[in-house]
This record gives sequence, structure tokens and C-alpha cells, in this order.
Amino acid sequence: MPKQPAPRIEDTLVRGYRQLALETPERPRDLLLRGLDVTLSTLCLVFALPIGGPIALAILLTSGRPVLYRGERVGRGGRVFTMLKFRTLNADAESRLGPYLGEELVRRTQDEFTSLGKWLKATQLDELPQFINVLRGDMSLVGPRPIRPVFFEELAHDLPAYWQRLIVRPGLTGLAQVRRGYETSMAEKLAHDLEWIADRSMRLYLRTVAATAWRVLRQSLQRPSRAERAGP
Repeated sequence: MPKQPAPRIEDTLVRGYRQLALETPERPRDLLLRGLDVTLSTLCLVFALPIGGPIALAILLTSGRPVLYRGERVGRGGRVFTMLKFRTLNADAESRLGPYLGEELVRRTQDEFTSLGKWLKATQLDELPQFINVLRGDMSLVGPRPIRPVFFEELAHDLPAYWQRLIVRPGLTGLAQVRRGYETSMAEKLAHDLEWIADRSMRLYLRTVAATAWRVLRQSLQRPSRAERAGP
């Protein structure tokens, strides 16, 4: 029996999930975390300028335009926004990788990396432009990783609690990212996301940011050959 097409994001169930998320009141601490987002992202962008310029030039010289990757992602309340990253894959790679998720996506992505892309991905320096998304209010520094609309549709039907990710802004980093790897199942990642959504304390926020900063610094100081072996 052929697989049924994925439901549209406008279908009744997903539309109801979006409404539930919009009706969930923000907590007083969310305003404080938003202030931290703006402050830390501004500082990070200032300090990243000496790094971001050479990275953009290197991408342009080694693999041409575009320098930035722009992809649609689902944000708080189901609003779709454009996420920014330094491009690490060949042009139009998303059109070829679009149908895949999880381990299959990781495997197929290996063949799409540019000469600089695998190192940028391993060190997470490709995500520097996402600080702009944080300042815009599309994202937070900490939260569930942003997901494409088509995959949100599928997972919202497969995992009943998945809609709760819409209560908060997606994050540049998150508990699932600092605790688990790419091979982790979506259900297990969701468990870590739900822990963050339930907690959302300043302590957990700062611990997650610090753990991510340490990992990025450590990986950035590695030799490129070692970083490349770390995979996407």
C-alpha cells in the first residue's frame, strides 16, 4: 500500500496545535530570557565580525554564491521564518535532501558538503548568522532546534506532544544538542525539548549556553582534519 502524503500544515490537527501554542501564556521569566537573548546575541555578533568576514570570503572564493543559506523553519506559534546560516552544502542541496530526516539525512548530507562546509559544520561556525535571527525575535539562544514546515507536519502527527515545541522560540542550541548527537531519535530529542519547555529557568539557560560555547571553542581549535571527521 503506497504511503499517504504528509498532511498540510493548514490541516485541522496542526492548526489546532498552533492555536493551543498561541493561547499558552508566556511566563514572566520569558521576558528576562528574551533580554538575555538580545544582550548575548549583540555581544556575540560584535565579537564574531572578525571571524564572519573571512568565513564569508572563503565561501565565496571556494564555492561561489550564495554565501548564506536561507531556509524556512517553524517558529513560536507555528509562524514560519527564514533561518540564516553560512552555506556548507552545494547549491540547491536542499532540493535533493528535502525528503529525508534523521540518519538518512545525515548520510546523504556527507556527499553534499563543500570543501569548507564540513569543517564549518563540525565547529558550528556555520550558525553564526543565526544570531541575527535571535535579534529579530525568530529564535532564542536556547530552545528546540528549528525544523522545516514539512517535517513539523509529519512529526506533529506522529508524536502527539510535538506541538508543545511551538510554545517557545526555537533555539540556536538546546538540551538535545548538548546532551545527544545527530543519531538520536526525534522522540528522544523531544523529551529533552519538553524538559526545557517545562523548566525555562535562567540557570538551565546559562548552563546550556556555557556548554555550547565550550564545545564550539574546543572544536574550533582542533585541526581541520579532525573536525572534518566529526561529521555533520
